[in-house]
Amino acid sequence: MPLRDLSDESLHFRVQQLLAEYVELIDDDRLEQWPELFVDDARYEVVPRENSDRGLPLAAMFCDSKGMLIDRVVSLRQANIYALHYHRHVLSNLRITQRSGAELQAQCNFVVFQTRVQGETSIYSAGKYQDRIVATDGGLRFKEKRVIFDTYRIDSLMVRPL
Repeated sequence: MPLRDLSDESLHFRVQQLLAEYVELIDDDRLEQWPELFVDDARYEVVPRENSDRGLPLAAMFCDSKGMLIDRVVSLRQANIYALHYHRHVLSNLRITQRSGAELQAQCNFVVFQTRVQGETSIYSAGKYQDRIVATDGGLRFKEKRVIFDTYRIDSLMVRPL
């Protein structure tokens, strides 16, 4: 169904469901399923706010295809060594900023809490998502996900997607 045929409420709900699945896969450590939320030629980048504000291209994490997202997960599972920790995302203020044909743009805020094995929980990162989302036969998928984080210092190696 083309996006233009959906009511604002229905479209908002579907985008909210896509975002909820996105953070659930990360938080529940089902990262092998995470790339399936993206189209093949998707772009995923995690950018510090100061770089975004200045138009600087340097990203903390950058992938320009679904294949690179899959490689990221394989690397995380097989090559990276990091302290065990858990993430919990909280999303707010979802807003669809543009829609046309089979594509839309949306934005929402996020906070990621991190709990380490000792049981201590802290704010790991906060910022906003800027997404380009497309309608596919399999439902809504990310064409571009731009994660802009406000947190100037990330206290451990950024191994998981935000």
